[in-house]
Amino acid sequence: MTEQNTDDLHDMSEGSRHLGPGDQELAARNAAPRALVIHEIIRDRGESELGRTNMALAFSGLAAGLSMGFSFLTEALLQAGLPNTVWQHTLASFGYSIGFIIVVLASQQLFTESTLTAVLPVITRRDLKTLRSALRLWVIVLTTNLIGTWIFAALVHVLHLFPDSVNTALQSLAQQSIQPLFFITMLRAFFAGWLIALMVWILPGAPSGRLLTVLTITYVVGLARLSHIVAGSAEAAYGVFSHTATITQYFGLFLVPTLTGNIIGGVLMVTLLNHGAIAPEIHGGEKDRSTV
Repeated sequence: MTEQNTDDLHDMSEGSRHLGPGDQELAARNAAPRALVIHEIIRDRGESELGRTNMALAFSGLAAGLSMGFSFLTEALLQAGLPNTVWQHTLASFGYSIGFIIVVLASQQLFTESTLTAVLPVITRRDLKTLRSALRLWVIVLTTNLIGTWIFAALVHVLHLFPDSVNTALQSLAQQSIQPLFFITMLRAFFAGWLIALMVWILPGAPSGRLLTVLTITYVVGLARLSHIVAGSAEAAYGVFSHTATITQYFGLFLVPTLTGNIIGGVLMVTLLNHGAIAPEIHGGEKDRSTV
């Protein structure tokens, strides 16, 4: 039995003395992990990510950017294949989840996930070296994510692979990704960053439900038309290629407000809040060990 299961079994036995040892172990295995356990699982993952080489981060980030293009494409395919009704968007939004499913199940490096995984080691260690490592990861992953989306958008636009109905849907989604109101885009991005980071926090506690978790949360992001820096970049880049948007609009009305909102939503609403909830346990444990 692992140390985690032993601790869970001990906690369970305190309130379940009527259970035999076998039943107590079964109950512990089916109990949801404590917040501290989830925190340490994600922090350990973050430590591993911070230790990866520049080349490894770049290739993984590029792969994730390319994969996220399938959210844009699949949603357009569904939209083109559905009748123009009030529920068209409700069904077509399931396509938005495809890129996220690929990225999560393939363990590719997505920037919005790093607003949790890369930041937890920083606020736990609180040293300049870890901060520099996190900023290095952010720059490399974000840059390669965006490059991947631009490559995908160029391939879809230039090669003319799809019928006119799909191209029309692609163009419609591209137009929706760049809105004229900076603050509204940032606010939508705030909620998107919050949800994606929350998804990353939930996943360690739902190992058998990873697919459903990713599908459900990212579907909400797509349904609400929230702004995601990587998925939205494929749409906005397609808009530049199809001349429905300019490169200035891409940076000024999409990239800057979306990136800002995603970072604030992920770091503030998930990373800091969840770390703050278990910080006394972490620092209390460190003090206990230092007195031994």
